[in-house]
Amino acid sequence: MFFKQITVPGMGCFSYVIGCPAAQKMVVVDPKRDVQDYLDIARDEGMKITHIFDTHVHADHVSGSQELRSYTRATICLHESAPVTYEHKKLKEADIFEIGNARLEVLHTPGHTPNSISLLVTDKSRSEEPWMILTGDVLFVGDIGRPDLAGEEILDQQVHDLWDSLYNKLPAYPDYLEVFPAHGMGSLCGRGMSSKTSSTLGFERRNNPMLQFKSFEDFKAEMTKEFPARPKSFTHIIQTNMKGAPLLERCPLDSAMSADQFEQRIQQGAIVIDTRDTAAFGGFHIPGSLNIGFEKQLANWVGMVVEPTATLLLVVNDKERYDAMCTILHRIGYDNIYGYLSGGISSWLFSGRRVEKLAQLSVQDLKARLDNGQVENIIDVRTRAEWDSGYIQGSVHLPLSEILDNGFDLSMEKEIVVSCGTGYRANIAASYLKRKGYDKVYSLAGGTFAWSHAGYELVK
Repeated sequence: MFFKQITVPGMGCFSYVIGCPAAQKMVVVDPKRDVQDYLDIARDEGMKITHIFDTHVHADHVSGSQELRSYTRATICLHESAPVTYEHKKLKEADIFEIGNARLEVLHTPGHTPNSISLLVTDKSRSEEPWMILTGDVLFVGDIGRPDLAGEEILDQQVHDLWDSLYNKLPAYPDYLEVFPAHGMGSLCGRGMSSKTSSTLGFERRNNPMLQFKSFEDFKAEMTKEFPARPKSFTHIIQTNMKGAPLLERCPLDSAMSADQFEQRIQQGAIVIDTRDTAAFGGFHIPGSLNIGFEKQLANWVGMVVEPTATLLLVVNDKERYDAMCTILHRIGYDNIYGYLSGGISSWLFSGRRVEKLAQLSVQDLKARLDNGQVENIIDVRTRAEWDSGYIQGSVHLPLSEILDNGFDLSMEKEIVVSCGTGYRANIAASYLKRKGYDKVYSLAGGTFAWSHAGYELVK
């Protein structure tokens, strides 16, 4: 049996290839939207992709099932309750697929979504007993899938289903069964996933904190607590996956654009995402642009800040970075990308067009201002857990998610210093506030990390 896990850095997405080289067939489970990896494996291993499985209708990334089917004509498979409108094979409990020496058995394991499935995998060349289980978003390494993404109106049923899947159905299987989930650390589909990409049922039963509850009442209490903020992109991604994502060849890409072309698109309503680091953006940038730096969890932050249907323009350092950005954005359903500024920000500057700055305040300058009573507002945009671990005296806690939802009442007449852990989220928030008309905004360079390493105290 051939088996391979494929990861998407930053988003914490895992997909799988399972096949039999002797039978020259393989299947792909939970494919990402850019599908070249799967096509390369099929070619290199001499196998044909016959089936594509989605373990559920995903909320955090656009499925690659449509893209992969366009190349392979493979059959797309989802649980019979999945509310999709495109042609697919309906799966039900105990369905079995034989791919040469590989056998896949379908388990209906709802809770993260009503249509979630797991796949028992057997390598018949070694044993008739299952070797591993692909758990989708029901069970992660160190965590479980959040039940709230399918909608508040069915949350109670979701919690009941999640309990039943985790505490009644999966316990029927042996401890040695290897666990391969659809997500890992970096995903917003859970709260505390491990950086490890696989586990065993036995290890999770003993050590996963979400499998230790003695009663459903205690489990429900935990499952109705606060989860990570839901990005703007999730509803759009769900809708896209229900109707089937458009093929990437249909997405507009004008690629390199002159300053004149770039400005024309801005005047037509396009949003500029500047992917440079905090210091470079702070030095000068195109007025109204948002600073979402190119880092491993960029997709999650774009999903928080920008509407999925927006027309996008990118400021990047080179064409290679632009191509990488497009791949990331396509994975989360941002398809209206019209190009990047040829020559980078310098071409805008040299054209004589107006630029703005986002002042980067050093921790030493902030300390001096605090000592002299010169600071009016310090806004800490970190999460509640980060805030509880220590904050700068005089700060006010206003999580980034609340700012992005316009859940703030800040005076435009007073200076605002925005702080986070390292400065990355502070620049997102500060650039967002500047776009909203706040001119007296500073970003704390290095955030609380730099503050504590400069020897200044964080209070609790």
